[in-house]
Amino acid sequence: MSSMERQLFIGGEWVEPDGGHYPVLDPATEDVVGLAPEASREQVYRAAAAAREAFASWSRTRPEERAAILDRAADLMQRDFAPNAELARAETGATTATARGMQVGVGVSRFRRYAKGALEPVEEALVPQINEAGPMGRAGVFGALAVRQPVGVVTCITSYNNPWANPAGKVAPALAMGNTVVVKPAPQDPLSVFRMAQALEEAGVPRGVVNVVTGSAPAVGEAAVDSPDVDMVSFTGSTAVGQRIAEVCGRDMKRQLMELGGKGAALVFDDADLDSAVMGIGTTFAFYSGQICTAPTRVLVQRGVHDQLVERLKGYAGFLKVGDPTARDTVVGPVISAAHRDRVESYVELGRKEGATVVAGGERPSHDRGFYVAPTLLADCTNDMRVAREEIFGPVVVVVPFDDEDEGIALANDSEYGLLDYVWSGDVARAFRVARQLRAGGVGVNTIGRNMEAPFGGFKKSGVGRDVGSYALHAYSELQSIVWPG
Repeated sequence: MSSMERQLFIGGEWVEPDGGHYPVLDPATEDVVGLAPEASREQVYRAAAAAREAFASWSRTRPEERAAILDRAADLMQRDFAPNAELARAETGATTATARGMQVGVGVSRFRRYAKGALEPVEEALVPQINEAGPMGRAGVFGALAVRQPVGVVTCITSYNNPWANPAGKVAPALAMGNTVVVKPAPQDPLSVFRMAQALEEAGVPRGVVNVVTGSAPAVGEAAVDSPDVDMVSFTGSTAVGQRIAEVCGRDMKRQLMELGGKGAALVFDDADLDSAVMGIGTTFAFYSGQICTAPTRVLVQRGVHDQLVERLKGYAGFLKVGDPTARDTVVGPVISAAHRDRVESYVELGRKEGATVVAGGERPSHDRGFYVAPTLLADCTNDMRVAREEIFGPVVVVVPFDDEDEGIALANDSEYGLLDYVWSGDVARAFRVARQLRAGGVGVNTIGRNMEAPFGGFKKSGVGRDVGSYALHAYSELQSIVWPG
């Protein structure tokens, strides 16, 4: 095995893949970062079986012991912070700042958060209930407990846009609650997850509790979902893939936690602080080249400030430096692959054909190598255009005008997605009134910031279930009631 080749992690052992290896490319240079293992369907089933065998013991492990392992793993990830961040940068194309702060940094913090989460109460005493005599039992007073039990074996299928924070947000709360896991990372950038597994192994996680399988073929993910040993699937990715997973899970009534696509509406009213709105919306261009499902990509702006906002966003997009993600002054790095670059560019061309005006960007940046897309602003859009309805997942923003509050709300809700929406208004009462009428799992009021204890998830085709904070612990548990005569 060469120094670039990774192995699968199954049942506490590093295992050679049945299908050989495939290359993982640096999106900025197109150089090979490493060789990821191509698991067979049988190896995925072995990983799930190992997780099933380990579940009985791990689920009975004292919460303090689970917490200590998660804490030690966080310490080890922090110890190797620099090489972890460099690997994340290389396999994703993210800027150095993003790789360090929003990828590895958030990943470490999530392990620390759920080390504490392992110690949160899992039992709640309910108010005693007086029952009349009935066909199912005698009259009397009955006490009850609501108990959170681990679900069992959880398959964690993660997205390519954050190979540290996204897996950590699944693996850490699942383990904290006493579940065992099979992790199937995105094929484009799976190498960081092996670093996470190494840290967990060194931290003392028992054999079989954590398993990692990778592959570029769809069969690997399919096996991780349809294995009879799997009780739950936690998935982050496209709505189309999520729908397919839901169909498979439905056959065996497997639990699901789905964070799917987004087409975030940003309502900007004519009394808004435009500096704040431009900075918030501009993150779509800047943060990870727009490859983030929570981005405010569909800007709905009241006509009184429409032209002014478009002009400011044009200036913002033109100011951003696109290029080498290791350079200090680079703001926008490449997208994940040549195929994805072509997809994003095809949407820009589609927008032109639909009648949109390309106000900024629209041309491929002049770099000899790498999968770069220019920050692109499309104005003169209507809400029925495909560029306004479909998730592009790149540094592209569309602008749609509206006249009054009711129209703005109607346009925002006229979408099959509902992950995160945003409202900018100087009238805070109106902003909250509008927020409560938006069909989205979360709403930012005059901010794109997030509270990392607030529930996160989507309405409509943006997902099923909620995670983050204590809600993630709940997502990886089943509620059981225990009743007794009192």
